[in-house]
Amino acid sequence: MTQAADIPVGRGLGKGARANWIRLRTMIVLRWVAIAGQLTAITVAQRIFGLQLELGLCYLAIGVSVLGNLIAILVFPENKRLSEYENLLMVLFDLVQLAFLLFLTGGLHNPFSLLLLGPVTISATALSLRSTIVLCGTAIVLATLLALFHLPLITANGGRLELPSIFIFGIWIALVIAILFSTAYSRRVTTEIHSMADALAATQMALAREQKLTDLGGVVAAAAHELGTPLATIKLASGELWNELQDQPELAEDAALIRDQADRCRDILRNMGRAGKDDLHLRQAPLMTVLEEAAEPHRMRGKTFTFTLGPDAGDVSDQPAILRRPEVIHGLRNLMQNAVDFAATTVWVEANWTDTVISVRIFDDGAGFPPDILGRIGDPFMRRRRSDPKAAQRPEYEGMGLGLFIAKTLLERSGAELRFANGPETAPHSETPVGAVVKVTWPRAKIDADRGDTPRATGENTQFSW
Repeated sequence: MTQAADIPVGRGLGKGARANWIRLRTMIVLRWVAIAGQLTAITVAQRIFGLQLELGLCYLAIGVSVLGNLIAILVFPENKRLSEYENLLMVLFDLVQLAFLLFLTGGLHNPFSLLLLGPVTISATALSLRSTIVLCGTAIVLATLLALFHLPLITANGGRLELPSIFIFGIWIALVIAILFSTAYSRRVTTEIHSMADALAATQMALAREQKLTDLGGVVAAAAHELGTPLATIKLASGELWNELQDQPELAEDAALIRDQADRCRDILRNMGRAGKDDLHLRQAPLMTVLEEAAEPHRMRGKTFTFTLGPDAGDVSDQPAILRRPEVIHGLRNLMQNAVDFAATTVWVEANWTDTVISVRIFDDGAGFPPDILGRIGDPFMRRRRSDPKAAQRPEYEGMGLGLFIAKTLLERSGAELRFANGPETAPHSETPVGAVVKVTWPRAKIDADRGDTPRATGENTQFSW
């Protein structure tokens, strides 16, 4: 897969930084809730059910949590964000404190032993894989110790509340399975959410950059238009001065220099961003022109581009003018980049249109998509496209595999439908075997400039004639 034009999303939104999103205040509030629940449970067990508990040790365990919260409130600012290591210590402390309370109140005979799952689930959603493994291992060890060692629950008349050994073994097995399953489940779902959030952020960055480039083209066109008249005046005046100063060679040379520099300014303005072609077609352009524009950044990478018309397309002079929307150009550009990355020698771009749809097909003569990933193409952070060993060697890019995801997201936003497949036997109008094929299809009303709200720009651009 390609990345989205080297957007450093992984560095800014990576998993290593997510633990820093949790504020100390959040952990303090959660601990206060746990403390309140523990005090309530102990009070109810003693006064309502008459259980004889080691109240001194129980209150000591709860007091340690209270003291820890008070120290955190007094020492650290409210908006402090915890590092990965600090989060691990906080959750580990809560896990050990809860296990100590369970040890004092019957171990796995206590139905509240189920709460051992809480800290582990939190670690799976907020901490790194290494920290999660540490907490999972600790929770399983503590559950095992609680099954073997604990103070019994004594009733008011001196009886012992105990479950049969087979039940305790079953509870231990259930806890271990629940710890592993809930951790794996929570982590998988959270990782998927984070990956999608990062990929969507990259998509927004790519779209914003493409919009800025489009806006810059408008600025260049406006500058060329506004500066055309004064530069033409300078050229005219300098030419007249040069004619008048033929008998004064030094002054005539200065006048000639002014005239030459005015010509140079004209050439610069014509070449900047191809302003001489873009001003009338800033918002819309013929379909083939947009396709060539999308391919332009990749045409110097050693692969041949061939642009063709599909079997249902009419004459090239009858091609539709489509809206030059940033998401359309950037999406097509990413698809072409992906084709160039894996093509052997040639990339074909085929345009087609009917009265109801406009479609584009992009072929390459590479190895094609591996069948096992065809159904997942377009998911974020897929690093491998093809089974060809040579395809893995891509010195030009060391990305996160966001290219096709961004292309798919942007093009679908414009109303397109994408299909990924391995190609037919040969390329269009060629006998060369092809590999991968990507087809993009729009309802014509979505991007056809003639059928939208934007009037079509026709005719040639006005050129400077000095």
